[in-house]
Amino acid sequence: MRAVVMHGPGDVRVEDVADPAIIEPTDAVIRVTATCVCGSDLWPYRGIEQQDGPAQMGHEYIGVVEQVGPGVRYVGAGDLVVGSFVACDNTCEICRSGFQSRCVHQVMMGAIGTQAEYARIPLADGTLVKVPGEPTPEQARSLLAASDVLGTGWFGAVAADAGLGKSVAVVGDGAVGLLAVMAAERLGSERIIAMSRHPDRQALARRFGATDIVEERGAEGVARIRELTDGYGAHSTVEAVGTQESMAQAIGATRPGGHVGYVGVSHGVELDGLELFFATVSLLGGPAPVRRFLPELVDLIMSGRIDPGVVFDLTLPLEEAAEGYRAMDERRATKALLTP
Repeated sequence: MRAVVMHGPGDVRVEDVADPAIIEPTDAVIRVTATCVCGSDLWPYRGIEQQDGPAQMGHEYIGVVEQVGPGVRYVGAGDLVVGSFVACDNTCEICRSGFQSRCVHQVMMGAIGTQAEYARIPLADGTLVKVPGEPTPEQARSLLAASDVLGTGWFGAVAADAGLGKSVAVVGDGAVGLLAVMAAERLGSERIIAMSRHPDRQALARRFGATDIVEERGAEGVARIRELTDGYGAHSTVEAVGTQESMAQAIGATRPGGHVGYVGVSHGVELDGLELFFATVSLLGGPAPVRRFLPELVDLIMSGRIDPGVVFDLTLPLEEAAEGYRAMDERRATKALLTP
């Protein structure tokens, strides 16, 4: 089959690789109908995150089940499915507590690679959610978003305790940050402040429910958010970047007693203990337990109540994956969808 392989920083190729096969009784093999490039894929692409040799890429996917192992009970050949970027059994104590991304049997889908024509899905019964009916092309794009960026943005908002009457600040205007705005709006937040300097992303943030846009960064950005919240700071802040500056900004923008949901993959982030002590905020984040939210998100998408798929502003055939990486790296695209 054809698959995206990263050979090193800036070196993305589409190559012939071995077809996936059932390895464990709980595996499924799907024919990937849509996949995409994630912002986290840009860390190794830029050389910030090291990798050992060529690696298949991708962890977001929707597809049709082709084959299942003898231990799979709840999905079968022909089912249209969407799954999380972390495979889980959905039955262990950690999963049952709502943190399926830290399942004791977790498998990171990025280690398998879903930017491909086919993919093996471990722990299929726990990982995959069947899609009812036949999605429109727009709904199919939104289902793909649910596999990671929508579920991650949703978790960011939930972890930040966004809700009725709350003020929410979102640090980061990539797909995750934009969809955190959508989640905050669905959760009933009263004021949603999107931090963005890009007009196209500002427009999408407003479409998703942002009431205010802040272009300032660092101390000026924190001051502006406090100004918009009567000097207090936001009740809830979503950190969707993963840098030292973005985390400091998120904590600084949050009022004492508030909550920070951090979902940006951290690189070089260090917290000063004394500053954190006096910030008096709650921190919750990490790899998003997308599987927790998937049934609700699939229902919202298939009933037409949300349209997160509009974050895909570039669609390319799988063979042109390298251009998708370049476009996102150069910020010419928010998120690139790939069609095998």
